[in-house]
Amino acid sequence: MVQSEAQPDATVLDAVFAALSDSTRRAVLEALGERSLSVTELAEPHDMSLTGFMKHLRVLEDAGLISRTKEGRIVRCELSPRPMQEAAVWLSRYEKFWTGRLDALARFLYHQEETEWKTLPPAAPGAPRSPSGGTSASRPTRSGARGPTRKR
Repeated sequence: MVQSEAQPDATVLDAVFAALSDSTRRAVLEALGERSLSVTELAEPHDMSLTGFMKHLRVLEDAGLISRTKEGRIVRCELSPRPMQEAAVWLSRYEKFWTGRLDALARFLYHQEETEWKTLPPAAPGAPRSPSGGTSASRPTRSGARGPTRKR
């Protein structure tokens, strides 16, 4: 199967969405959106071991969302926006689809409402109008007959 430029590889999308499914990884990406940070700086706000945090970084790196560089003993991470842009392009196709569907639904409902108002019977003078057009049964004004009594 040949992939076009406009449609990213499905495995890339799977990796990106899997990486974005975790709140810790989304927080890392948000922090990296401002500037590149060291692994220690990234791990600091998260209450987990450094080993556990490194697993999150590996998932992000495997998805292509971050890149790591080593400067002496310090490992720095930087955001790589391209895979997220590809996912956004993929999502935008469905956004257009659903926007069109929802617009058609809104037009249909508007038309239904307009024709419903025209076909309602006229209300009695002084009676409040209900947009539903239906009627509901009145509540009984008093209770039913008296029940049996016990003899003492």
